[in-house]
Amino acid sequence: MTVIDAHHHLWDPEARDYPWMAGPELAPIRRPFTLDDLRREATAAGVTRTVLVQAVADLGETEELLALAAASDGLVAGVVGWVDLTAGDVAGTLDRLRAAPGGDRLVGVRHQVQDEDDPAWLARADVGRGLRAVAAAGLAYDLLVLVPQLPTARAVVAGLPDARFVLDHAAKPPIAEGRLEPWAGGLAALARLPNVACKLSGLVTEARWDDWDADRIRPYADQVLTVFGPDRVMFGSDWPVCRLAASYGEVRGLAEELLAGLSPAERDAVFRRSAAGTYRLAP
Repeated sequence: MTVIDAHHHLWDPEARDYPWMAGPELAPIRRPFTLDDLRREATAAGVTRTVLVQAVADLGETEELLALAAASDGLVAGVVGWVDLTAGDVAGTLDRLRAAPGGDRLVGVRHQVQDEDDPAWLARADVGRGLRAVAAAGLAYDLLVLVPQLPTARAVVAGLPDARFVLDHAAKPPIAEGRLEPWAGGLAALARLPNVACKLSGLVTEARWDDWDADRIRPYADQVLTVFGPDRVMFGSDWPVCRLAASYGEVRGLAEELLAGLSPAERDAVFRRSAAGTYRLAP
């Protein structure tokens, strides 16, 4: 079975600053992770294609990720990059990225909304103009939001019915606390909109890093699958962030365990078809 990892990163903190990576608890991943590292770990986990996602608000990083994708011999099928959505010429910036080396791999845009002080940042008029430019360019937009930001995200998604959205990490449910609400209700409300999909990713790092198992994560995965349906859910490793709690192989194995009750067609949707269709990955 072809497996697409719809969410991973590559970075070099020695060459670029990643402000979110500060703090002693993140020391294990505060080092370079290269295309060779990805190829070795993804291949060992049975992953054949991937989507590479931005990790900092830096246009230069996106240009570098596109070039890496072009040099990946097909492993990196798409890149979710970053552009300043509040700028006056988002369309022009996207055109320039697409003309750069690897620009044909640009499949989406993301901004780390979870770090914005304004809880309604996504609903700003200038951001809305940027989102419309992303949609007009035929690109998806990745929603990196926290549970309190879900209502705003839902309003924005509802207001742009022709745009394609992907919710990263299922909005980071409170797995370590063992609570479902208000996350579950907010997720269900968002899932009622047909133009948004959800990544089954990042769950091990929302659990206790040193004490997690499939049984404790299963209620959250089940909620994702119930409200979105397998056709709008896609597997993502969140490597190398996942290494804080689990190896690439362990995350892949967890996904297999959580999806064991699905039919072959439903498993194919989560592991391949949803990502390929939502991001419009080239064959």
